[in-house]
Amino acid sequence: MSAAAGKIPHHIAIVMDGNGRWATKRFLPRVAGHKKGVDSLRACVRHCGDIGVKVLTVFAFSSENWNRPAEEVSGLMELLVMALAREVPQLQSEGVRIHFIGERAGLSEKVRAGLAQAEANTAHNTRLTFNICFNYGGRWDIAQAAAKLAARGEPITEQSLNGAMALAHVPDPDLLIRTGGEMRISNFVMWQAAYSELYFSDKLWPEFDAAAIDAAIADFGKRERRFGRTSAQVTSPAESSARRKKAA
Repeated sequence: MSAAAGKIPHHIAIVMDGNGRWATKRFLPRVAGHKKGVDSLRACVRHCGDIGVKVLTVFAFSSENWNRPAEEVSGLMELLVMALAREVPQLQSEGVRIHFIGERAGLSEKVRAGLAQAEANTAHNTRLTFNICFNYGGRWDIAQAAAKLAARGEPITEQSLNGAMALAHVPDPDLLIRTGGEMRISNFVMWQAAYSELYFSDKLWPEFDAAAIDAAIADFGKRERRFGRTSAQVTSPAESSARRKKAA
């Protein structure tokens, strides 16, 4: 069954793991894997837009990635600047709105300017919201939300924290995909993934193509999402009607 014919998640989040290992297996520098990963990401964004996904959130650079070799980190920053210049015009023409999520204080002025320009250029697009988590961590997100509320003197509740999160502009992910064979979420959307369906793939990110996305979505479509309710409640006509009205 193709993804287009099945149940399409509104919001997909992806940990794009395996770029470095893909390069190492081919006796290439690790940054070559990241460059190949950009190609996979480009295809992923296009495919998600084509099949009706409304929000795509990807983990591009974690706050822990600063601990990687300096040469790799420097290469990633250069790759980001080049990718912004090359990819944003095409994303703009395809109706993609870009948001960069994460702490920007530690980034260079050139990188910060590039992020802001990409967001401004795509601000009015509505076909697909594309969140790129860069210098991001799930714990950082929770901490910054709590600090924001405390600075405003607001009570810290589940509802207020949810509204102060860096991803408050989109609903929580329905499906969280991790490539590369690891079975953990690695400090990614920890708050937002509370009820996300998890899907782990052995494919390295540069190998993750449209067919792999379709396979993940097909698996998602077979799952029963109960959100604390019983199966009988989920499948009852009254509950189904209520969910449809809420979604509308």
